[in-house]
Amino acid sequence: MHVNHDARERGEAARVDMPSDPSPTTLFDRRAWRLHRDRAARLAQGQAGGADFLHAEIADRLLDRLDLVNREFPVALDLGTRVGTLARALAARPGTERVFAADPSAAFMAAAPPPRVAADPELLPFREASFDLIASPLVLHWTADLPGALVQLRRALKPDGLLLAAMLGGQTLVELRTALFEAELAEEGGVSPRVSPAIELADAAALLQRAGFAMPVADSETITATYPDALALMRELRVMGETNALSARRRSFMRRATLARALRIHVEQFGDSDGRIPATFEILFLAGWAPDRSQPQPLPRGSATHNLADALKKPV
Repeated sequence: MHVNHDARERGEAARVDMPSDPSPTTLFDRRAWRLHRDRAARLAQGQAGGADFLHAEIADRLLDRLDLVNREFPVALDLGTRVGTLARALAARPGTERVFAADPSAAFMAAAPPPRVAADPELLPFREASFDLIASPLVLHWTADLPGALVQLRRALKPDGLLLAAMLGGQTLVELRTALFEAELAEEGGVSPRVSPAIELADAAALLQRAGFAMPVADSETITATYPDALALMRELRVMGETNALSARRRSFMRRATLARALRIHVEQFGDSDGRIPATFEILFLAGWAPDRSQPQPLPRGSATHNLADALKKPV
């Protein structure tokens, strides 16, 4: 596997017919999702560390962002901890007294450092004002009700506590999704649901503000990895625990002819000169603070000392 951190925008996003207005309770199969993570934990035990590169990379990038904040966080939560990579790094930071590792998968948590808590991000089992910091690496895109999950996270933070999260964006795996879409349409005359709803970067900060966070910030980065073929990518997605868990997903195996056509389309449309195929991961980073009186406050309406029209005038 080769990793390239430059953004690549090739192909168009696949369109998939989804049930109209899916409710949060039916969008994802929560049991299947937990089983996928349990399977990923078992598969990762036999790997040499490279197969789950994405989550390790995102943990590093969250830590880089945390280094920009000049303060300490005594009590922290690693939500979506997997094997506890981020939790261990947080515990080693100056001023940290305790880090809770939380994941819906018991198999993952067995390898994470204590204290450990079984927790689904859609229903957090924590009291209000429990944490100074909540860091969440690649788990919030599995919440059907993201605004509701953000409200729970804000409530679990102490006043002036920080949420720092990363989640997959809508352009993730656009190449694979396009190949599967076109192959299924050509071979079977229709497509099965494969694409989870995703927020756009332009909406991310607004969602944080709507959930009650102060000073919300959102940005995105693109990571591109290359693989020998689509089958290698699919195997790695299983190790990541990032395979399809939509409630409306097809439960039967993909037809052999459909898979063969998808592999061919993938190489023809996206393959490089060596025949390797890319996999794009769009990562949305969210940051917001639980409100506190010590934070900068907007001036009362009508108290501005400068006229907006003057501020917008071009210099002569």
